[in-house]
Order: sequence, then C-alpha cells, then structure tokens
Amino acid sequence: MYRIIGADKREYGPVTANQLRQWVVEGRANAQTQTFVEGATEWKPLVTLPEFANHFAAESPPVIRPLRPDFTRGPFPKTNSFATAGLVFGILSLTCCCCGFPLNILGFVFSLIGLSQINRHPELYEGRCIAVAGLILSLLSFFWGFALVLLRLALHPENFAWHFKTF
Repeated sequence: MYRIIGADKREYGPVTANQLRQWVVEGRANAQTQTFVEGATEWKPLVTLPEFANHFAAESPPVIRPLRPDFTRGPFPKTNSFATAGLVFGILSLTCCCCGFPLNILGFVFSLIGLSQINRHPELYEGRCIAVAGLILSLLSFFWGFALVLLRLALHPENFAWHFKTF
C-alpha cells in the first residue's frame, strides 16, 4: 500500500500499486510525487521506487531556459552614430563662441538623420533620446545665437549701418 502527497500538499491513500499507476497515467502523480511505502521510514520521490521507475523512463528532463537573451536571434540594436554626432555637435554649439554657427546646423542635420534611421529600422538602432537631445541643443543654440545678433543690433546699430546704405 502507498500514500502520496499531492500537488495541493494533501496526503492521499493508502492506495494499491495499480491505483497509483492509474494516477500516473491520469497525470495526478508524477516522477517527483513524494510517496510513502507501507513499512518504510521516509518519503521518497515516486521515480525512486523500483516498481514505478519504468513508468518515467520516457520522460525528458525539464527544459531550463537561460535568463540571458538568445544570441542566435539576430544583432542587438546599437546606438545610432548620427544621433551621437548630433548630440556632440549640439553640445559644442552651445559652448562655442560665434553663436554656435555652423555647429548648430550640423547638430540639427545629424540629429534629424539619426531620428530618421531609428524610426526606419528600430530593430537595428536605438538612441532616440540622444537624437532628440541633440536636436533640442542645436535648436537652442541657433535661437540663442539669433537672439545675440538681435541684441547686438539693438545695442550697436552703427555696426550694421553699412547694410542699409543706398547706392
């Protein structure tokens, strides 16, 4: 006679060997089901009992899936180099004298190209935030330079008088 501990952690039995075999067929017991044989001193997995070992020989071991990504699936996305260049030019345009020109134009163009490539091929490229940051910094530099030119024009109009002379 046998007793088992079910998946619900309750004890079932005593049952005969034939009844226990029927439970294996029905899926109510498996190789790891803890079993107590009448007259034994401890609980053992059902697969360790010689009279049931042949019922589990065909079972394959459980498949353990790795936690890391599957490297056979394809290349990992990489940071778009145009987006990176756009950010670098955007930063340089804010720190450079001469109103950031032409670095702000380069930062703007490279950031737009980077965003375009990232949108077209999201499986290959990442770095959308980098491209947007480069775009914002380049535009900020452009408007800052434009504001400085207007301020200089307002404060020193004589420096720009030659533009307005008539011939």
